[in-house]
Amino acid sequence: MLTARATEGDRVLGLELGADDYVVKPFSARELEARVRGLFRRAGSALQEPRVAQAAGIRVDLDRREAWADGRSLDLTALEFDLLAFFVQHPGHAFTRLELLEALRGSAFASFERAVDSHIKRLRKKVELTPEFPSRIVTVYGIGYKLAAEDRNGTS
Repeated sequence: MLTARATEGDRVLGLELGADDYVVKPFSARELEARVRGLFRRAGSALQEPRVAQAAGIRVDLDRREAWADGRSLDLTALEFDLLAFFVQHPGHAFTRLELLEALRGSAFASFERAVDSHIKRLRKKVELTPEFPSRIVTVYGIGYKLAAEDRNGTS
């Protein structure tokens, strides 16, 4: 914030309202330049690499909420994306329907365990090469579902 208001109260208010810095007129160009460089330094250290997870030929960008299977972009609902991202972050781990619901939506949805089956079916249509014979999102008899650590085509 660049302003002529120089009282301590004005400076504190400006910073509390979200200003990253508070410069009072008159100011030195060298000081302003040094402050801007400092802001860029701090902003640069705050930037992180995109969070991307991959498994079984599926790639998920967690920040942009985009997913790909075999290089093709997937058109997913919010819940489908969350479910796929959860699986990709835990490849090879089998989850019960209840565990999946609690991980994605919290225990308030626990009474809808069988709804997971519908979401899995729709998700398989989007990520499997042959949804009738799933090789990625597989059923684990007596437990629930898992993302195979490696699909049948050898893609990990």
